Amino acid sequence: MTAPKKTAARRKTAPAKPEPAKCPDCDGYGEITEAVKVGARKGRLTDHRQTGLCLTCLGTGEAPTD
Repeated sequence: MTAPKKTAARRKTAPAKPEPAKCPDCDGYGEITEAVKVGARKGRLTDHRQTGLCLTCLGTGEAPTD
């Protein structure tokens, strides 16, 4: 006599995690672009750009949660 067949139980999938909110300062890129200024008194703007790490999200692109 053979044993009855058992069907495999279905696994429940975890609900999808929501997307983290984007950083309001860098729009989720993690970098901020600033114009370069030249000159001591007037600080003339040049056509050059300088990128740097976003200090609000520390380069992650996600909004702070505190």
